[in-house]
Amino acid sequence: MKKTLQSVFDFLLFSNIFMALCAVSQGLVTFALIGSKPVYSVLGILFVSTLAIYNFSILISKPQKPLDSPHKRERWFFSHYRLMVTLTIVSILALMPLFVLISTESRILLIFLGVLSFAYGLPLFTLGDKKFGLRNIPGLKQFMITLVWTMSTVLLPMLESQHLHLGSISMRDTTILIAKRFLFIGALTVPFDIRDLFHDKQSGLKTVPVMFGEKKAYLFCQVLLAAYIVLLFIFRNNGLNNDFWALSITAVLAGWLIFRSSWQKNEYYYFFFVDGILILQYLLLVVFGALPVL
Repeated sequence: MKKTLQSVFDFLLFSNIFMALCAVSQGLVTFALIGSKPVYSVLGILFVSTLAIYNFSILISKPQKPLDSPHKRERWFFSHYRLMVTLTIVSILALMPLFVLISTESRILLIFLGVLSFAYGLPLFTLGDKKFGLRNIPGLKQFMITLVWTMSTVLLPMLESQHLHLGSISMRDTTILIAKRFLFIGALTVPFDIRDLFHDKQSGLKTVPVMFGEKKAYLFCQVLLAAYIVLLFIFRNNGLNNDFWALSITAVLAGWLIFRSSWQKNEYYYFFFVDGILILQYLLLVVFGALPVL
């Protein structure tokens, strides 16, 4: 029984299904904050596109001996290579009918984010005898990941909600919400690079931890989360309401998990607990939303 549960857990984490659920949860967070009913075509797009892009990125960066990789995720992924290729193809195919269901504005945004996401992992440029991609440009990796996540989980739900007349939000509030989510997502991307610090140094990947060191990278995460809480406090529309407390508690918990993380931690810590904050944020919004107004 334990072995079966472990196999299911590994499948959810290492196939990136859990990460796709994180994207769906962040879309639900946006719908909840703007007072809109969820648009299921958007949630479907967030799920299958996240699954496709993350799996595609792993497939194109396949190491020479993946089964000898120090990372369990890589060993698991390439030991189930055919399954992962099939899952990626199915995700891409599932994206097509969903793409037809959304508005023209959302399609343009999705195409832009898709091009950016796929270009992120491809070796598009050549310098001497070496090929490199956008992710190899110093400091650009975190920015691009954070930008794609923010735009897809904030702007895409907003565009569809307004198109279907399910909710309305001003340009000012849209900008503020994007800024908040950018800070929150940005803080969660750095611990993964801290974990891969030694590997990134060897491969010449200029991430924040590589450029500034592990301690400063941890401090950078806490600064981003502190700025996020400050924005929550300054731009609170209805005072210190339940949404404010749910989002603030999530940020504090994220800061605690990041503080405890280090490159020695096993991969379950990062892929379940740190990434799981994205799901927990929505769950806390639901729980606090069911409570009397504080």
